[in-house]
Amino acid sequence: MPNVIIIGGGISGLSAAYYLNKAGVRAKLIEKAAHLGGVIRTSTQQGCLLEAGPDSFMAAKPWAMDLIREVGLADQVIGSNDHLRVTYILKHGKLVPLPDGLMMMVPTKILPLVGTKLLTWGTKIRMGLEFLRRPPKAPLADRSVYDFLLDHYGQESIDYLAEPLLAGVYGGDPREMSVNSVLGRFVEIETKYGSLTRGVLAAPRPKGSGSGSLFRTLKNGLGQLVDKLRGSTDVLHGAVESLERNGSGFRARVNGDFIEADQVVIATPAGDAARLLQPWNGNLAELLQSVPYTSSVTLSLGYRKDTFDHPLNGFGFLVPKRERKLMAACTWVGNKFSYRVPDDMVLLRCFMGGDALKESDESLVEAAQRELRNIMGIQAVPVLHSIARWPNSMAQYTVGHEQRLRQIESIVQGIPGLHLAGNGYRGIGLPDCIKAGKEAATRITS
Repeated sequence: MPNVIIIGGGISGLSAAYYLNKAGVRAKLIEKAAHLGGVIRTSTQQGCLLEAGPDSFMAAKPWAMDLIREVGLADQVIGSNDHLRVTYILKHGKLVPLPDGLMMMVPTKILPLVGTKLLTWGTKIRMGLEFLRRPPKAPLADRSVYDFLLDHYGQESIDYLAEPLLAGVYGGDPREMSVNSVLGRFVEIETKYGSLTRGVLAAPRPKGSGSGSLFRTLKNGLGQLVDKLRGSTDVLHGAVESLERNGSGFRARVNGDFIEADQVVIATPAGDAARLLQPWNGNLAELLQSVPYTSSVTLSLGYRKDTFDHPLNGFGFLVPKRERKLMAACTWVGNKFSYRVPDDMVLLRCFMGGDALKESDESLVEAAQRELRNIMGIQAVPVLHSIARWPNSMAQYTVGHEQRLRQIESIVQGIPGLHLAGNGYRGIGLPDCIKAGKEAATRITS
């Protein structure tokens, strides 16, 4: 039976520990923070359920649901209230609803596109011509998301569709994001059909997307999953000061003591993995260090409903970069998911850009209130707030990420017993990270 240590107690590390334990291998998990789960953190205030990190996962990707079923939480799964799903975009200071029928930024219905006030007639005509005038093309070298979408739909579609939608997921810049790594399915559609719109309408729908809610979560928060996984491993809290090769294995120095292992799963941000590997594999460390990360802040504001003076019809709004100050998005929590907010409360969950990290809690709350007053006309004073700061937490798949990843994986394959998992490689969402942890466990036990 292999002796395994896992460095990093986020969802990737916890998933690796669970699947190892299921195969009969009890790993030791090392986490420097006081809590497990990484950016997953659930709490309650005044009856409101607060998610400091992700609040849900995409239903179309199976790995989160698979794990949830295996740990016995299937009866706790709830879907988003998609009958209420309207997302607004801030344009010239006003909230404009996204037109119905968009798949990311690709239009699949004519009338909503024609009628939307979000885009000018020039952009609407260009998006219509994209359907008619684009033949299939041979695969191209990796490009930025910006260049890819500019070619198909034009600048305004990036400013008021793609950029705010992608910022809500990646927190990055479309001019730097790799289209192959971020929008790989659309690249495949372009190669086969030429037109993204024609291809989306003709292509088979992704497995699992035919019915049910777009997003799912757990009734009492994603922290439920972390609590369930905690028992799958022996946890040691402390920073890994060094990781050394030790013959055919490894030894990690933690809290001044050495721990030996045959196999190591490094489930940390890529930069932290680079620091551990630098002393004995500079090439791998340099590649890992080149994976950039952005920071974010989530701020939840709770109000008494009888003082709240704005209708909430939808899931919330996104703020495009050209209109953005600190706030990038705001979710109207009680509309998106049930069981989150008491009947007498309203809960807003605001996403602030990396610049917000340097602000004090007081100034962040003031800034959020000021922006909400300007955008929504809210005069009410919140009765609760909760702030979570996530420095360097969101991996950025920049142009060339695929090539970098091939180099990383080639080097790792030549180091028996070393495994990498986390959001720096093949997906940043909850299901992707669970998949990465499971695959690391499978390599160890197969």
